Amino acid sequence: MSEINIPTEFLPLDGRFGCGPSRLRHEQIAAFASEGAKLMGTSHRQAPVKNLVKRVQEGLMDLFHNPEGYEIVLGNGGSTAFWDAAAFSLVEKKALNLVHGEFGSKFASALTNPWLDKPTVINGTPGSRLELQAEAGVDSYAYAQNETSTGVVTPVRRVTGADQGALMFTDATSAAGGIDFDATETDVYYFAPQKNFASDGGLWFALMSPAAIERAEKIAASDRYIPEFLSVKTAIDNSRLNQTLNTPAISTLFLLGEQINWMNENGGLSWADARTKAASAHLYNWADASEFATPFVSNPEHRSQVVVTIDFNDSIDAAAIAKVLRANGIVDVEPYRKLGRNQLRVATFTATELADVQKLTQAIDFVVGELA
Repeated sequence: MSEINIPTEFLPLDGRFGCGPSRLRHEQIAAFASEGAKLMGTSHRQAPVKNLVKRVQEGLMDLFHNPEGYEIVLGNGGSTAFWDAAAFSLVEKKALNLVHGEFGSKFASALTNPWLDKPTVINGTPGSRLELQAEAGVDSYAYAQNETSTGVVTPVRRVTGADQGALMFTDATSAAGGIDFDATETDVYYFAPQKNFASDGGLWFALMSPAAIERAEKIAASDRYIPEFLSVKTAIDNSRLNQTLNTPAISTLFLLGEQINWMNENGGLSWADARTKAASAHLYNWADASEFATPFVSNPEHRSQVVVTIDFNDSIDAAAIAKVLRANGIVDVEPYRKLGRNQLRVATFTATELADVQKLTQAIDFVVGELA
């Protein structure tokens, strides 16, 4: 199978379609080779790196429409670290988690600990979407805006009827920078930068409302034990100084800053949103018209515009297609490993060109014909 050669006219210029780490733009790499390289090996407590952090924070605020009173907080570790930080520092007593796949489930697991009540978990069947429901006594509502494992999207909006003071937590790791939203509809919009932001992992970022900051300060002042690494209050204090508790990955910050500038200079989040919608729509339309493929998420309103999952008929081996594509330089379109479906999963992040997605479907059609 790997000896099948896809004609050049069917090959994307950039064959990286992975859901994270994602493709980086060549301009980012070029900028890092010149200006970014000058920052490597220097102190993160000094002005050059602190100014880089400030540039990232201000750029993100512009991208997210500058909601009044909100702050960009960052810390060491990715979204996985933030789940534990939230369990220690932001959830007061009980959470309610909406789960549509692997990553929503992991956050729910992090909120199961001795000092918190057992969370209420609303489990949806993979490929479908349920809705958050208000529950008395819940002080934290958590969900994934975009479930990376299944390609299900959930709108950013507050829960009607929630208790006074309840916070909304939006896991935006694969959505941030690719899907437009109203920041006032959430309190903690957190993400890592290796998806739409075309950077590397190792840091978490959170757009936090005044209510979320107040919650972090309240819990920090209580007698709850909070490791410094998982203290959101410590992250807030350091972020206000344009730094992190421990040494950050400077290359990650620089690449992120370049991507944010590129987005803002081209029209901001609405522009990025239009790009991801166009790229994902091509894949969904192709699958709908195909004789051997179909969108995994059946309801069009629930389909992600940044992570597209496509099922194949039993007569077609999606793993064989992925193997041939990889041998021809088109990589990381395999399905999420734990989902166990006969499908391909394609990232249509902001840096992904529509022309490359169009070439991808041509390549798949060619490979299916050759395998048949």
